[in-house]
Amino acid sequence: MTKRSKKDEKSQAKVKDFTIVAFVDDLEQAREYETLLRVNDIPAVIKEQLDPSISSKGIAIMVPEDFLDEAHVVIESQDAYDDFYDLALEGEDEGDFDHNVFEDDF
Repeated sequence: MTKRSKKDEKSQAKVKDFTIVAFVDDLEQAREYETLLRVNDIPAVIKEQLDPSISSKGIAIMVPEDFLDEAHVVIESQDAYDDFYDLALEGEDEGDFDHNVFEDDF
């Protein structure tokens, strides 16, 4: 019989009451979502696991079921915000900017 530590039992109990709000394959993005949710007073944990729909490993961002709808809104809002700035900054590379527009004629 395998003996589990109290820390493992606490961790399992904590995650057992959580549900997946997002599934990503990048640890950095998972941590960003976790931080975003926590800043918005939503308890969140990340856990590496197998995604059965695509048979590959990924990282689940998990929240208590009571916070699921709010967590979706927060994540979707952040994604929309990121998409907006990606589009707004597209084509504003150094080579595309006309520096002569701001030259003063003195």
